[in-house]
Amino acid sequence: MEGNRLIILDRDGVINEDSEDFIKSPEEWHAIPGSLEAISRLCKAEYRVVVISNQSGVARGLLTLNTLNRIHQKMLDQLHAMGGEINAIFFCPHGPDEGCSCRKPMPGLFNDLQQRLNCSFEGVDALGDSLRDLQAAKSVSANPVLVRTGKGLKTEAQLESHELREALGEVPVFDDLAAYVESLRARGILELISS
Repeated sequence: MEGNRLIILDRDGVINEDSEDFIKSPEEWHAIPGSLEAISRLCKAEYRVVVISNQSGVARGLLTLNTLNRIHQKMLDQLHAMGGEINAIFFCPHGPDEGCSCRKPMPGLFNDLQQRLNCSFEGVDALGDSLRDLQAAKSVSANPVLVRTGKGLKTEAQLESHELREALGEVPVFDDLAAYVESLRARGILELISS
């Protein structure tokens, strides 16, 4: 599979509104305006869209796996209504102190995806709103891309650090997922694939 046909997205703060209190039920899940439409545009241009997300609320006892599945089903149902889909959802249910290899910034979930697709992440954009999203993407040679939604403005300020600029390189920054997808259209990428 060609790398440029795959897009990796974080969930909270990229697709849906984030919350310091965690998203604990389908009722608390609200799409960021334009995000589902943006994913639908990617799908219509023959991109495969995969979500990789930390969901430590499970380990913290704030929600069950069943509830997390219902949250994801709400997201998928709303997306399907717009003609889009998410090809896979990978999530880490562990807490920050459990020492797992799948919680971003660790690359475990990216490695799992890479093995399943048998592909390289070279040329693959991985969008996130937090520093750990960018670090995880960089660790597997994907292109880290920052959105300003969710924790993105705080993360953008962190990127002023010389050490982070050295570690991550030049990180493209977009107002939101919709602006990122529009940038692909403006560069002629979506038309080239969908025509």
